Amino acid sequence: MTFLKAVPTVFCAALIGAALSPSVKADDWNRKTVITFSNPVETPGVHIKGWAVLPAGTYVFKILDSASDRHIVQIFNQDETVVYATILAIPNYRLRATDKTVMTFRERPVGQPEALRAWFYPGHNWGEEFVYPKEKALELAKETNTVVLYTPAAIEPEVLAPIKSADEPVVVELKQAPVLAVKPTGEDVEVAQVVTAPPAEALVATNEAPVAETLPKTASPMPLIGLFGLLALGAAFSLKFVRSRAQ
Repeated sequence: MTFLKAVPTVFCAALIGAALSPSVKADDWNRKTVITFSNPVETPGVHIKGWAVLPAGTYVFKILDSASDRHIVQIFNQDETVVYATILAIPNYRLRATDKTVMTFRERPVGQPEALRAWFYPGHNWGEEFVYPKEKALELAKETNTVVLYTPAAIEPEVLAPIKSADEPVVVELKQAPVLAVKPTGEDVEVAQVVTAPPAEALVATNEAPVAETLPKTASPMPLIGLFGLLALGAAFSLKFVRSRAQ
């Protein structure tokens, strides 16, 4: 009988705990990553004037948009008040994921900054292979004797202002820009010879993650809490009735 008396109390305590606990959301949908560079690093993309080469320091990488096989990556300062670069990237598959962030670079001659090549987020089997403007891609291809992704499109912001939305003209242009790859000889090759596209289902699963972040905030949990409350009261009365019959 002691067990029966304790059930309503335990039930109500669990209900209160459920009502007060924070909602769970995907916390890696934008893959926010804090990176510290010990040396200057050259980046592709649309930059704030004078910031194509980032000095040594701490930066924040985020995905602005990943609704297709074209991803848009942004690089911020440490407190995320300045966007230094908005970059077009192509997903590049790898066989083994790691539990740590991996950044890869194109090593250049002494005295020149390393050039950012790709960013792999922890736990993901694919990363972001960055796309350079054609002239810079050809330069890097010759210097590093590797094939480099590029876009022939010359994309510049209409105004010098932070790019904050995936719907802004610059972002739309980046997502629609043609992407090729250039060899050290200057010959073009297909992108498929440089990157391996992730399985379609993997990209779909990742692209669904932001839904939790974009749900309307006007919805209230009160109706659900009220329903649980009624169920708790019903259970309490039922147990009380059972105890009275048992006595």
